[in-house]
Amino acid sequence: MNASPAGMRRDYTERGPLLESALAPDWAAQFADWFAAATAFGLPEPNAMIVATADERGRPSARTVLLKGYDERGFVFFTNYESRKGSELGANPYASLVFPWFPMQRQVIVTGAVERVTRAETEEYFASRPRGSQLGAWASPQSRVLAGREDVEVGLAAAAERFADGSVPPPPHWGGFRVVPDAVEFWQGQSSRLHDRLRFRRTDERWTVERLAP
Repeated sequence: MNASPAGMRRDYTERGPLLESALAPDWAAQFADWFAAATAFGLPEPNAMIVATADERGRPSARTVLLKGYDERGFVFFTNYESRKGSELGANPYASLVFPWFPMQRQVIVTGAVERVTRAETEEYFASRPRGSQLGAWASPQSRVLAGREDVEVGLAAAAERFADGSVPPPPHWGGFRVVPDAVEFWQGQSSRLHDRLRFRRTDERWTVERLAP
């Protein structure tokens, strides 16, 4: 018998309310607090986030990507600029992020404009990657249709041969994006679906805190 998703319910009762008085002074500090808590909680890959983009006609797409850095400027991830998300961000440079920390009954939701990081930032991060991941960036024409798995394996072998005697630089079509937030929402699950939603929103270069209805 197929399980019915309509009947799947869980009442969130394990955590206290999220109150304005308990927030950090800015979104970056609040995110740092929650990210540290998610890491200490033992979540697998707490830096995993859903990245939603849209093409020039407004048709959306979404995927899971790993966060690789954050500060008061925004949230950074790296990818192939010629991938679907890279192409969409080139045509429509706005994105939304969701950190789905379900076991903690928490989410963080970000919206904002997107910009490329500097090449120096890309090179610094790329140098920290395992060699296999570096070669993979050269091997994979991300998001393109392939005839089969062997296409990737052939690409990997070619990259390994090309860089056999030295370090692997980042491909020219590979680099980082920074999502510069105009809003960051902190969502805490509560009983009876009366969830707490507190949002930092930028207005005229200032940030305000708003409570949203659940």
